[in-house]
Amino acid sequence: MATNEAPRPSHLEPSQLGTKEYWDNLYITEITNHSLDPSDEGTIWFDDSSAEDKSVAYLSTAISSQSLLGPDNTKENCSFLDLGTGNGHFLFRLRQGEEDEGEEEAKAEAWGGRMLGVDYSERSIEFAQHIAAEKNFGPTGGGKLVEFRAWDIMTSSPTPILDGAQAYGWDVVLDKGTFDAISLSEEKDAQGRRNCEGYKERVVPLIREGGVFLVTSCNWTEEELRGWFEGGELEVVESLRYTSFAFGGAEGQSVSTICFRRWGAS
Repeated sequence: MATNEAPRPSHLEPSQLGTKEYWDNLYITEITNHSLDPSDEGTIWFDDSSAEDKSVAYLSTAISSQSLLGPDNTKENCSFLDLGTGNGHFLFRLRQGEEDEGEEEAKAEAWGGRMLGVDYSERSIEFAQHIAAEKNFGPTGGGKLVEFRAWDIMTSSPTPILDGAQAYGWDVVLDKGTFDAISLSEEKDAQGRRNCEGYKERVVPLIREGGVFLVTSCNWTEEELRGWFEGGELEVVESLRYTSFAFGGAEGQSVSTICFRRWGAS
């Protein structure tokens, strides 16, 4: 079910948040902070908007009701690819289940399918792997594995990401702030475009046909996210609702989250 591509929004001004150096330095600091205080697991992006809570609740309801991925995908086998994983918190949250429930309930709520977090910052991956080991989600732990790999979506081959059971893509591809960072990069691709222009075409092959892409942004409005991603092989499934505010006679949200489904090209 292909649709026409919408006009792309205007570019953002480049900033340090769009550079690998910035993120490497950030995660070096977070690794140091964690070594001094193991309870400090780093930044939870968009925590003040409860974006992660809303995304987990949405996925849980939509997949459990079979309305999102169909009857063959459950919380036990749904696969997740987290783009720009950072400290891996989103995947740990899914794997652990709801933190505010008792042990048995949390175990019942936990997601059991394959999880892979990727990031172009090697320091990010180092940090996430260290936390995974502490939570027994590492390769030698007793819990269900959460994988992490250094990988640059804009320059690396997708082959290492599309392997095994995920050769045809992942059930759910997550982006919580990664497109924001890429939109702030002044780097250009081989066609001379800002990296954000080519992001969608790099993401789509990572999603299996019928799978979904859940993207959260604080730099782009819902309408602008639609402009970047809607059309071609992606269609909007649902937009998540946040507390809105009014300014200058207009109403909006500080964070936008949209779920897109991938259909085969016509």
